[in-house]
Amino acid sequence: MRRILFNLMAWTIVLVTAFPLLWMLITSVKPQFELFRMPPTFWPEQITFEHYTRLLWETPFLTFMRNSLVLSVSTTILVVLVATLGAHSLVRFRYPGRDRLAQLVLFTYLLPSVVLILPLYLMMVWLGVANSLLSLVIAYTSFALPYALWLLRSFMQGIPDDLEAAALVDGATRMEAFVDVILPQALPGIISTCLFTFILSWNEYLYALVLVNTDEARPLTTGVMSMLVSAFNIEWSLLMAASVMMSLPLIIIFAFLQSYLTRGFGAGGVKG
Repeated sequence: MRRILFNLMAWTIVLVTAFPLLWMLITSVKPQFELFRMPPTFWPEQITFEHYTRLLWETPFLTFMRNSLVLSVSTTILVVLVATLGAHSLVRFRYPGRDRLAQLVLFTYLLPSVVLILPLYLMMVWLGVANSLLSLVIAYTSFALPYALWLLRSFMQGIPDDLEAAALVDGATRMEAFVDVILPQALPGIISTCLFTFILSWNEYLYALVLVNTDEARPLTTGVMSMLVSAFNIEWSLLMAASVMMSLPLIIIFAFLQSYLTRGFGAGGVKG
């Protein structure tokens, strides 16, 4: 009986959580006139894909999609590269202030992101990269890197020192031991860090709103909003179609790599 109640509660939570996504998908294939019908209907009387056609060919949605992909992939590569090297340094090398530095890195992640907007904006203007994708890559790296560094540090602390020492005894250089021994062992943590950084960059809104104000450099989060604000009549079916297209890459990535993400968050919570 207890198991039945537990399963019933679990499925209830799943259905409540998934219902907005299902409603979004159904609304995206409804004709516009069905959205305001009274009483409202859940299933569409007729299915249409005209909203997706209009979204892809009559709006700058594909430009926003390209910007988001370039932004998220670039940020992920930069963050993971720096975090992997930094985490290895914090775990394997001994120097004064090492533990303090690790705590300071985590502390910077706890700062509200809004605190850093004005300094980052002034820095982008000074560097001459304001209102560009590069400015967003730098900004996203600034708040994604601390957590990524702490997460990979937790993973590398679980790798035995003997493995790297054995490679060094066998004649490998420090870099060869890092590439051939440490990286394969830390691969689940690196993949989970990639997922975390990509999702964070893909969904971020505040920095994109402040640092970029042209369609040529806007990502999806602010680009879709700019399409809606510029219109006097919000077409909800078009908005739902855009939401489905925005969610699709994350759903696909998470479906294939969710085990690494769960393992990475678990390791970050129990180690270090």
